[in-house]
Amino acid sequence: MIRKIIGLSIVALLVSCGGDDGPPPAPKGAALVFPEENSECTTGTDISETSTQVTFRWMASDNTESYTLSVVNLDTNVPQNISTASTSASLTITKGTPYAWSVTSRNSTSDQIASSATWLFYNAGAQTTYAPFPAQLVSPTSGSTVQKDIANEVLLEWSGADVDNDVESFEVFFSDTDPPTTSVGLTNASTMEIPVGVESGTVYYWRVVTTDLEGNSSDSGVFDFKVL
Repeated sequence: MIRKIIGLSIVALLVSCGGDDGPPPAPKGAALVFPEENSECTTGTDISETSTQVTFRWMASDNTESYTLSVVNLDTNVPQNISTASTSASLTITKGTPYAWSVTSRNSTSDQIASSATWLFYNAGAQTTYAPFPAQLVSPTSGSTVQKDIANEVLLEWSGADVDNDVESFEVFFSDTDPPTTSVGLTNASTMEIPVGVESGTVYYWRVVTTDLEGNSSDSGVFDFKVL
């Protein structure tokens, strides 16, 4: 009887030791290095009168086999993507143009991915001053459905930046028609939110125009959301 108990104990121990080790570790998001956030990139290699080749760099991230670099032209919203196992990659981009860039980390043993922060920069051109970066609309996200508050309002939130650090104002356009042309408020450089009145069951459209002290301006593009 004792031998039988010992035998069963050994089998149970072997089963427990050989059990499921859990899912493979997911990749971590990479830390971006260059071009720096909200900067003017002046180190590109000239390709033509209108374009330069810029080398993007980031730090290695844990549990990562490959990276996908995404660089978006903020004037056209057209992305360029390139995959690499390295922590740098070069792309040819347009001079004097604002860009957003980010890196996605991947691992073939995991179905999860991890995204870095998104940084904005201007690729250097002939300008002596630059228009502000187009405002990044944060909330409500485009295509989302939201609940109005007790005052029948929704809070619009965005972020803004400028290479010259001279943003003067943000003007918010908001309506139930696309594109929105009704101005609902002008805020200063440090205020990046505004409440707007809404009605249930309605789809709304909004955009933000950023203006700097030189009179340069940029348009965020249009986001839409529906109110419950």
